[in-house]
Amino acid sequence: MSELAISTSWVKLSPNNLQISAYLAQPQEPGTYPGIVVLQEIFGVNSHIRDVTERIAKLGYVAIAPALFDRFAPGFETGYTPQDIEVGRKYAWEQATASQLLNDIQSAIDYLKTLPQVKQNAIGSIGFCFGGHVAYLAATLPDIKATASFYGARITNSTPGGGAATLTRTPEIPGTLYAFFGMEDPSIPREQTEEIEAELEKYKIPHRVFRYDGADHGFFCDRRASYNPTAAADAWIEVQQLFSQLN
Repeated sequence: MSELAISTSWVKLSPNNLQISAYLAQPQEPGTYPGIVVLQEIFGVNSHIRDVTERIAKLGYVAIAPALFDRFAPGFETGYTPQDIEVGRKYAWEQATASQLLNDIQSAIDYLKTLPQVKQNAIGSIGFCFGGHVAYLAATLPDIKATASFYGARITNSTPGGGAATLTRTPEIPGTLYAFFGMEDPSIPREQTEEIEAELEKYKIPHRVFRYDGADHGFFCDRRASYNPTAAADAWIEVQQLFSQLN
């Protein structure tokens, strides 16, 4: 199908009487569309995340990317140097908490539901890196019907802000979850991907797990040295198949 013309804007969300920013992309063509929440890497809602948000909108979705670090680092956006990674990891794993993240994501969902062009019961989520972990966490929200989690590290042994590992929340997932991993990713050993898959199977969560040989962490991001166009192209086809269930 041909891509739709879209419009983009920055909007404000109001979780718990706070104000956080979110990047919104939506088709210009009148109609009703499913909503997709796009969850950032540790680098903020940067050009890559905005591009993904726009790509999703061009397929016929209303996509929104909440700035998950806005509570403590408003407007944060950075590059991919070792120094940038160090700062982003600190925000992700030392300052963000699971409860705050879920509140902010729910706020994004609530915003989508105020838009007349959004189908009320057709909400999905996609996340990368830290956002891949957060997408697994957000899959527990009742509104989320379909989740695409890309190379989410620490799912098996941690959760943002501390507490039981996010994997322990697997039985709470009400929708379908697709997980994507690179087999050359040092931050997610194969045994962890197998542990995730085993939990999804144990609790009969509709799912598929994709493992790409030769792909490293961040393989979907064409701004990073680890970009793997073959794996990225295949994963994008699978994402479209997953989100087509919302139509």
